[in-house]
Amino acid sequence: MGETVRYTYRLRPGAQAVRALESEWHRCRFLWNEAVHQQRDGERPTFSRLSKMLTEARARTAWLREGSQVAQQQMLRTYSQALDHSFKVKGRGRPTVKRRRTSLPSLEYTTRGFGIAHGKLALPKGVTIPVVWSRGLASPPSSVRVYKDSLGHWYASFVVRREVEPAPIATGAIGIDWGVSTTATTTSPAHDLPYSGHRRRCAAELARAQRKMARRRRPRGQAPSRGYQQARHEAARLHKKAARQNAHAARVWARRVVADHNTIAVEDFKPKFLTRSTMARKAADAAIGAAKRELIERATRAGRKVVLVPPAYTTMTCASCGARAKQRLALQVRIFSCESCGRTADRDRNAATVVLAAAVELDRASGDDVRHCGPPSGAVSSAVRVGNPPASAVGKG
Repeated sequence: MGETVRYTYRLRPGAQAVRALESEWHRCRFLWNEAVHQQRDGERPTFSRLSKMLTEARARTAWLREGSQVAQQQMLRTYSQALDHSFKVKGRGRPTVKRRRTSLPSLEYTTRGFGIAHGKLALPKGVTIPVVWSRGLASPPSSVRVYKDSLGHWYASFVVRREVEPAPIATGAIGIDWGVSTTATTTSPAHDLPYSGHRRRCAAELARAQRKMARRRRPRGQAPSRGYQQARHEAARLHKKAARQNAHAARVWARRVVADHNTIAVEDFKPKFLTRSTMARKAADAAIGAAKRELIERATRAGRKVVLVPPAYTTMTCASCGARAKQRLALQVRIFSCESCGRTADRDRNAATVVLAAAVELDRASGDDVRHCGPPSGAVSSAVRVGNPPASAVGKG
């Protein structure tokens, strides 16, 4: 039985291909914005209605007919799916206008709109782009997404079917607590994810590039200068470098944790609130959200048991006797001391043990105590949420 995955490759388009891709993007962006305007008028356009309107618009507008109908239909399909998802998920915003200066090109093609010939990606209207084949495709692709990143590099992301490799047999269990000084503290010290500080190491270079941008910024309404674009490219390159380093470290760590443990208890920590605190810069450098997402997705694909535990009271609860502290521990207090049994332990290590106790309690809980969670991404469908364990459960764990 296979799984659907994406294989991403770097593209090397020439000047003519870049102009064709950007022109196609402007047509798709125009259709997206028109759908947003209809939504603002009080209507909720469906994909079938948008498709009919596209057919009528292409019949009377030569500019739209010059582009690919497949890419335009896929753009409207993506808009319709985003709109439906905004109604289903509480708190998710509706699709907004894609602005010319801030939105990056992204085009979707199905099998009717692309092909692979002589090692090149063939798109409608005679556009062929060389592909850097870093690895072979697992199967014939069913669709491809062509997009440009903040550095101006073009990529092709193919959707393919891949055979699922059997995961190694593992019987252990591990609890994971998220933090800033140590990104992931686990019940097994050998599996901790230390804080790498990739953004901190390039902070001086990034500050120089941002100062150049500030000096070379032209008044509003004027085209940016060549020097400003170079400084902005340098700042984007440094941001991208740190993000890739964090992603690589998270993949290596998640692969090791999943290979050695069958039950993984993860603190369901949401680091968004840290962006409004004094730890915003270090929290962004730790990339807790990316590491958490990578771990849960990899564990779910491997068939491991993933339990998401709410972070409430995990720091205040003793992992030995289950007693709960009367006051919240300050952030500068790194040692947990239990007033009931006198046990002292590292603050994060104790919280990881409490998180693991909640996962152990899941096996003893009834069906009313466990509910399936809304997964962080589409691949995470078997993770479950569990409530904080009672004091007796923590003591038994």
